[in-house]
Amino acid sequence: MRDHPETQYLKLLERLLQEGDVRIDRTGVGTRALFGQTLRFDLSQGFPVFTTKKIFWKTAFKEMLWMLSGGRNIKELLEQNVRIWTDWPLKHYREAAGDPITQEAFEQRIINEPLFAEQWGDLGPVYGSQWRRWATADGREIDQLSALVEGLKESPQSRRLLFEGWNVGELDQMALPPCHKTYQFFVGSDGRLSSALMQRSADAFLGLGWNIANLGLITHLLAQQCGYEPGEIVWFGGDVHLYLNHVEQAITQIDREPRPFPRLRILKKPKDLFSYRIEDFELQDYDPHPHIAAEVAV
Repeated sequence: MRDHPETQYLKLLERLLQEGDVRIDRTGVGTRALFGQTLRFDLSQGFPVFTTKKIFWKTAFKEMLWMLSGGRNIKELLEQNVRIWTDWPLKHYREAAGDPITQEAFEQRIINEPLFAEQWGDLGPVYGSQWRRWATADGREIDQLSALVEGLKESPQSRRLLFEGWNVGELDQMALPPCHKTYQFFVGSDGRLSSALMQRSADAFLGLGWNIANLGLITHLLAQQCGYEPGEIVWFGGDVHLYLNHVEQAITQIDREPRPFPRLRILKKPKDLFSYRIEDFELQDYDPHPHIAAEVAV
């Protein structure tokens, strides 16, 4: 199935291995990096959750729903058994408090101690905070997502159907500046809603599969809420990199044959974009190859 849409991702991994510029990055792990890469997926041909390794799609979707809610504290994620954001506040706490606490103990304190969670679980004005409560110079807050929904319904041919996470004035307050930063949408004359994501920094092995799945998800949700059919998603990567401690895992994945993409079934239409729950989604016929474990670089 080398004409499978996932093949473009496998070829990107191959190019990173063969042509990637070796760089010393912020984490000290080192990467092979390429600049300016593009992937495209037609949502009518299946939901783009990669099959050459198992993607924990429910965890990815929970993260996107948390972002849509405007969330910024890991407590809300940990209560749903989502631990993908713990590394950053845990590192900060250990360094600031001089406490070699285990991750499990740290997470339990976040869940059980409200004041501890407020101080150490807060990630700053990341992603959803910018999407829902962008602070203006005159003290107002802008809900970019609500404005986007209104625009998709009222002005579908507008070239301003987008939202942004890169708030320059607040970057130093964030646990991690946004990697997936600019989302733009396009309504075609065929009634299909397409989207594009500009991602400044992409972890090609661990993160990119999640980014693609979540771009597909938000496009499906906006299409349902605004009365369109899902169209195409287009992903643009700035610094696209493969960490040097993921090389063997990437080689393993490249050797696998893609399987048919599943279908996303949304079981109900809630009152608005912000009322979806993980129970509202079903991924039909997802049959991936086994998971490939790898360490996240912090």
